[in-house]
Amino acid sequence: MTNTNGSADRARERHDLDPLAPETFTSAHKLYREMRRTCPVARSQSYDGFWALLRYEDVTRVLRDVDGFTTSVQNTVPKFAFTGRRPPLHFDPPEHTAYRRIINRFFTREKMAQLEPVVRTFAVDLLDRLIQGETFDIAVDYAQKFPAHVFAAFFNLPRELSELIKEVSAAYVAAIQVVDDEQVKRLSRRLYEIAAEVIEERRRAPMDPADDLTTALLAGEFEGEPLPPDLVLGCVRQLLVTGMVAPSVFIGTMFVHLAQDLELQRQLREDLSLVPAAVEEFLRLYTPYRGMARTSREDVVIGDTLIRKDEPISLVYTSANRDEAVFEDGEEFRLHRPNLKDHIAFGAGTHTCPGAPLARMMFTITLEEALRRSSHFERNGEIVMAKWAEWGTNSVPMRFVARAAT
Repeated sequence: MTNTNGSADRARERHDLDPLAPETFTSAHKLYREMRRTCPVARSQSYDGFWALLRYEDVTRVLRDVDGFTTSVQNTVPKFAFTGRRPPLHFDPPEHTAYRRIINRFFTREKMAQLEPVVRTFAVDLLDRLIQGETFDIAVDYAQKFPAHVFAAFFNLPRELSELIKEVSAAYVAAIQVVDDEQVKRLSRRLYEIAAEVIEERRRAPMDPADDLTTALLAGEFEGEPLPPDLVLGCVRQLLVTGMVAPSVFIGTMFVHLAQDLELQRQLREDLSLVPAAVEEFLRLYTPYRGMARTSREDVVIGDTLIRKDEPISLVYTSANRDEAVFEDGEEFRLHRPNLKDHIAFGAGTHTCPGAPLARMMFTITLEEALRRSSHFERNGEIVMAKWAEWGTNSVPMRFVARAAT
């Protein structure tokens, strides 16, 4: 493709990628593998039109170039930030930095070590009840409930409130997926109301800002001034929701893989010290994000394609993390992949997901405890897939054989 106005306009009319197409557990990855070879900068007419980057090199170029690409115009495909700006995701540096500095303090190694026993207790309690019943849906009965328990502890919230946030968040994501803008707005406003209630409770009864993220944001400053109340509200609203979705769709995928690879299941069960490495490779292989977006500040050529200023660009992490140019045999699971640290399951650059340490802990503990409590598990029904912008599972019926007591 030549870089002329005529060819650029024709490229803009293409429909290489249909994010609304039904998917199986393997179909998207087969498609993306072919597109990385034949159409790495794809065009879709869905969601009012967007570009999609499939190759690792192109995705990471955009992620790391904060001067050339902004997150403040549109940070997801489809666009659904209709009800206010929510830092830090909706901001570029330096405005974003004040919020990230505060948030990052709550995801340190020390903080995760303090939280780990609580997270493990939640996992054990849920899994013990489920595995004794032998058959259950690991996505519905575990993965869609576990994050609410964890976030209640992390945000110092009553569990009932965290479960409400999970319920509203799930409906919110479902509305986004079917492009029901009015429902998206209604549910987003409800999430703002919940965030406002959390903030008001902290104003009435402040906690130590070293121990409570909401209190720390209320005490935060930018350039010597308190953080604006509307942006603190937006930040709390963003944080309460963001970490609920990915664990819900990712956990089931790990169990689908292990149900298909009984030798790996046996290997991990016999040596639980291998589980963290397995989780990291699962994150690369089954990355749940494909709708995170940026907008170019100027006309830009990526590959041989002209992308105009202000046109949304979807960064398909789900494809980039299998790119054979970076990850040898990228479609295959390798427990000891030498360059695994290069994966971008949590993004890269300025907006790398701050909650990655907590997510890793949740996934690792889940696998450790499920393997510890079982002698075998297998699929027991049809998988139901999540829809764009996530990639993962909404339903994974399983049959577990509980490990005999010793």
